[in-house]
Amino acid sequence: ENEIGVVAPTGFFDPLGLSTNIDAETFEAYRASELKHGRVCMLAVIGYIVPEVFRFPGEIAPGVAFADIPNGVAAIEAVPSLGWLQMFFLIGA
Repeated sequence: ENEIGVVAPTGFFDPLGLSTNIDAETFEAYRASELKHGRVCMLAVIGYIVPEVFRFPGEIAPGVAFADIPNGVAAIEAVPSLGWLQMFFLIGA
């Protein structure tokens, strides 16, 4: 009840009881993971919204401009293999 983020009127919100039988170290690891996942989600939303406003100049592959790639899930099929390969090596996976 004394943790950072506990607010009235809900108090400590743990509806599934995930923090019931854990030690302080595990609780801190869960909290850090929650923050990390929240930040990744925020970046994903930005990555979904920005292409509606801005497109990179140039080509993702020879003969395929960035502007030719549709937004959203439709882009998965539209990106050629060479484009996926570039992204793979750029990310360093």
